[in-house]
Amino acid sequence: MDLKIKGRKALVLGASRGLGLGIANGLAAEGVDVMLCGRSADLLQGNAAEIEANHGVAAHHLSADLADGRFAKRVAEHAGAQMGRVDILVNNTGGPAPGKVTDMTADDLARQAQMMIFGIIELTNLLLPSMRENGWGRILTVASSGVVQPIPNLAMSNTLRSALVGWNKSLSNEIAPDGVTCNLIVPGRIHTSRVDQLDEAAAKRTGKALDEVRAGSRAAIPTGRYGHVEEFADMATFLCSDRAGYTTGSIVRCDGGAIKGV
Repeated sequence: MDLKIKGRKALVLGASRGLGLGIANGLAAEGVDVMLCGRSADLLQGNAAEIEANHGVAAHHLSADLADGRFAKRVAEHAGAQMGRVDILVNNTGGPAPGKVTDMTADDLARQAQMMIFGIIELTNLLLPSMRENGWGRILTVASSGVVQPIPNLAMSNTLRSALVGWNKSLSNEIAPDGVTCNLIVPGRIHTSRVDQLDEAAAKRTGKALDEVRAGSRAAIPTGRYGHVEEFADMATFLCSDRAGYTTGSIVRCDGGAIKGV
């Protein structure tokens, strides 16, 4: 299927590794020029060079930290200077450390909210005018299965990412008449370094062996396995495509059936 996005320009956050890098590769494979954004300059530079070599598109990169209050303005300006415009924005952030609701403090919430909510909303607002003016745009935000089914011991992630659900739906209604879609994609147990971190934390917390923790996680997934980054990236790439123009305001799951709710 031709996704009809060759020549589009995409900005992908959290593209140093994992899901963000997977999505950047998926878009590049469809002929999309990409700008990779993350905290690790060395990783980003190597990733960009590899994408250009493998897919024959332009791949730019910028090291930036969502904790920086100037993040959104700096990234938007750099993307405009390097690519001229942004047609596709992939909002992807890291998650906070595991913990219970009673572990959260106001200071921790404020600090994490800057990285997981405020920065991406500000960046989205800065990039939206050109999308609306051009009559085409895609905004895709990587969330967590915790926004549908709260994940034990990930209280702060469940709390903050859930705010993006209301934002996504509200925004989608405002911008749909202008040809811009806005969706959330929810990963289940996709095998990344973040999932390894969570499995290791669970092993430490429960006193179980790491292999036992992973076996238990796989047993709770109807497909019986962790997902591959490429599988997740394929779904994300479709949602960023011209073919997905009638899908907006949605929460799309890529979880192997793990979420128990309907």
